[in-house]
Amino acid sequence: MSGLVLKLSPKERLLINGAVLENGDRRGRLCILTPDAHILRLRDALHPEEANTPVRRLCYATQLVLSGDADPEVSRLQLLRRIEELSRVLTDADSRRHLTEATEAVLKDQFYRCLKSLRALLPREDRLLAAARA
Repeated sequence: MSGLVLKLSPKERLLINGAVLENGDRRGRLCILTPDAHILRLRDALHPEEANTPVRRLCYATQLVLSGDADPEVSRLQLLRRIEELSRVLTDADSRRHLTEATEAVLKDQFYRCLKSLRALLPREDRLLAAARA
C-alpha cells in the first residue's frame, strides 16, 4: 500500500480538500491513496498570528500548501530558500538532519513529511529565542 497513512486519535479533526472531518470515539487509521489530495491535521495547524518566528513562518507556509491555499509549484522554491536560510543558523547535527529531511520532502512533493520535520525544530527554536531574550 502506498500513500499517506494517518493514525487518528479519538475525535481528532483533519482537513481534506477543504472539508473538516472528525474521527469517531475510537482510534482510527486512514489511508489516503489520492496523491494530490490536500490534507492537514488540525492539531498540526498554526493560526496566522502564531507564525511569528522563522520556523513557525516556514511551517505555516508549508501548511498553506497542504490545505490547498498555496500552489505547490509556486511555493516550492520559496520553501527551499527558507529552509536554506534556517540551515545557516541551526547548525547542530540534529537540526541539520531535520532540515535535510524537509528539503528532500519538498523536492518529492511530500509536504506533510516536510511539515513533520520542521515541527520537530519548534522546541529548539523556542529554547534559542528564550536564551537570546535572557
